[in-house]
Amino acid sequence: MEYNLADLFESVVDVVPDREALVYADHPGTGAERRLTYAELDAAANRFGHHLIDSGIRPGEHLGLHLYNGVEYLQTVLGCLKARVVPVNVNYRYVEEELVYLYRDADLVALVFDAGFADRVAAALPRVAGLRHLVRVGAAEPGARPGAAVPAVAFADAEAAGSPERGFPARSGDDQFIIYTGGTTGMPKGVMWRQEDLFFSGLGGGAPTGEPVSRPQELAERVAAGGAGITFFPTAPLMHGTSTLTAFIGFGFGQRVVIHRKFAAEAVLRTIEEERVTSVSLVGDAMLRPLVDALSGAMKGTDCSSLFSVSSSGAIMSDTVRRQFRDLVPGALLLNNFGSSESGFNGTATEDSGPERGFRIRVNSRTRVVDPDSREPVAVGEVGRVAQCGHVPLGYYNDPGKTAETFFEKDGRRWVLLGDMATVDEEGVVTVLGRGSQCINTGGEKVYPEEVEQALKSHPDVYDALVAGVPDARWGHHVAAVVALRPGAAAPSLADVQAHCRALLAGYKIPRRLVITDVVRRSPSGKADYRWAREVAASAGARIPGPQD
Repeated sequence: MEYNLADLFESVVDVVPDREALVYADHPGTGAERRLTYAELDAAANRFGHHLIDSGIRPGEHLGLHLYNGVEYLQTVLGCLKARVVPVNVNYRYVEEELVYLYRDADLVALVFDAGFADRVAAALPRVAGLRHLVRVGAAEPGARPGAAVPAVAFADAEAAGSPERGFPARSGDDQFIIYTGGTTGMPKGVMWRQEDLFFSGLGGGAPTGEPVSRPQELAERVAAGGAGITFFPTAPLMHGTSTLTAFIGFGFGQRVVIHRKFAAEAVLRTIEEERVTSVSLVGDAMLRPLVDALSGAMKGTDCSSLFSVSSSGAIMSDTVRRQFRDLVPGALLLNNFGSSESGFNGTATEDSGPERGFRIRVNSRTRVVDPDSREPVAVGEVGRVAQCGHVPLGYYNDPGKTAETFFEKDGRRWVLLGDMATVDEEGVVTVLGRGSQCINTGGEKVYPEEVEQALKSHPDVYDALVAGVPDARWGHHVAAVVALRPGAAAPSLADVQAHCRALLAGYKIPRRLVITDVVRRSPSGKADYRWAREVAASAGARIPGPQD
């Protein structure tokens, strides 16, 4: 047995076969709830894994998951891992051109897609020569555009034809798992993980907050020695790495995982109450604020007493919204985690993080802040880039140039250089400034959008905000704020917003332009769309002059 995710999952199944593993709790009147024990989920994954083998999909070939959340998503991932087929996530928001690029770039030979996406798949298919096997999940949703005929096997038929037994060839910790990450600029990139490295960096080695296991068999031994009682609820789309990895953390503990098809605040709260959820993962204020609004309104009085932790990665839960949630659910611990598709988990924000002190992270022992040129650790207080060594990915699939820029060898260890700029203090606490690619240079001063966004979201009338740089004849760029207001709030003036921010930020960081929009555009997982923010800000007229103090 190796540090292979399918081997590890099967070892857990063997010690707690009758324990509930997965609950699909979709509430909006669909009657679609499903519950599977570990043994039932294992058998379902076996069936799909054997279907892939019987269909001629070979070890090491790539299968895309173009799906909403559902039992089929995790069943497919597990079936791929069992059959040594490489799972590849597909962003279901992509349109034809983006899909053609990803399908080709990932060298997909198989695709499992939701029937509601049939028209997009049909449009892309003629331009993707290597895609030879398709499986369709469900029937088209009401109102969906009818797609051209797609030569696909129904998922139910694929599952029924496969054997429920294991009987797979031996697997390896070198088997791959690819996570495509879109970021905010450029085309998506496929991060290639060895499963052993992903287990330790993305799943915490079987103990995200404790001592990792020292041998593969120890994972099941820990599960057998413990009990049930933890329910993980990844609320973001499984197509983003964080939610899928959260589910696998739950499986590694031998605990229960709950999922919904899509995020809806009232349904999430209802499930927390009914399923006695203990751990929720989400993405920033885009998901936490709707929960606050629902608990303050239509879902007031919902029993969330089972909730132990709410964690976010990919976007920050602002100090303001965290305080509001704590007032409503005082027993829950709110954790701003820091990590990426390229590094897994790096650390968790300190309690004193906020607009005044910045996003301060207690990082793991493998994380450093380094000079991006020399790759040497920076001195205390100097700005560098976050890097991690040890269990890191192999690189970006089909992109040797970007791989060479991001991954490097030093002192016999492999490193990944992240895009986040940061400083480190005497105690080793890292203050993350923001993505270098989004940094605004205004009159020679560096402004990181996340810091200004935190200040903006502490304004009582601001519901959500993104910050971008807009060209400026004098300063090179100036800071522009794109904000959505709280329901019923009167639009604040730029002067009002500037006065509010001035108490929290240096003068050169104060927004010189304010754009009010109905909704701040984000990805389905809550990640910021900075390209959109720049376009909106740039088209919104002239800036209001102000000193660069």
